[in-house]
Amino acid sequence: MTYEIFTFGFMQRALTASIIIGALCSIIGVFVVLRGLSFIGAGTSHAAFAGVTFGYLTGVSPLGMAVLFGLGTVWIIHGLYQRGIMKLDVSIGMFYTFTMALAILFLGLMGTYNAEVYGFLFGSVLSVTAEDLTVMGWLASGVLALVLLFYKEFHFITFDQAMAEATGIAAGRFFFLLLNLIALTVVVSLKTVGALLVFAMIVIPAASAYQLGRTMLGMMGYAVVFGVGSAVGGVLLSYRFDLPSGATIVLLATALFFVAAALSPKRRTRAIVARP
Repeated sequence: MTYEIFTFGFMQRALTASIIIGALCSIIGVFVVLRGLSFIGAGTSHAAFAGVTFGYLTGVSPLGMAVLFGLGTVWIIHGLYQRGIMKLDVSIGMFYTFTMALAILFLGLMGTYNAEVYGFLFGSVLSVTAEDLTVMGWLASGVLALVLLFYKEFHFITFDQAMAEATGIAAGRFFFLLLNLIALTVVVSLKTVGALLVFAMIVIPAASAYQLGRTMLGMMGYAVVFGVGSAVGGVLLSYRFDLPSGATIVLLATALFFVAAALSPKRRTRAIVARP
């Protein structure tokens, strides 16, 4: 692999998209991992993919429908949880399967094979267009701006939502906002790693960072390094060896997780404590 590939427009767009997605998923992933919301990524990714298939079926903007379906699912899940009708994990599991069933139904109604739809399912970062990159950049900037603006509140509700409520923070509203940011992160990442693997990019870099970081900001720093490193490395490896980009990115992120776990000071501390 020569440096010549970096002069290709499609590769420049792919690497830019990888950096955006790697950083965004990693930062949001820290809140997801610490709050115990790992499954929410899977549920919203399937909902967003159902939106994509509905968009292609009806001739409406697939990305717009992905945003609508992703946010709509989060709103329903949160509403059921807030009213005590259903536990959060149960409602996520229900809509995880319901929205995937919708996606399969919409695919069947299309009647013909559409390669672009399956690009959203499995990921196709090398086919990212300049328009995709612009939308991705604006959405990612909006999500990161809100995280920066309400970092203190998100930090508080991540560790103790009840205490946050007691101190006067509108914990329920900020939790709802966090769920919306997770949904938007999933939508932004769909074309890069695909609906089947996007929640892995939210969870794995943050889980790797958890092995090394001692504070939330420290975790975010490590997570961004792992996320961007695996995304960029995965794109280069997928191009060099003609591999599926989404799968390569996630496999590299998983390999980095095991390296982080092996080097984790927390692991060494537990081993010392466990000795008689």
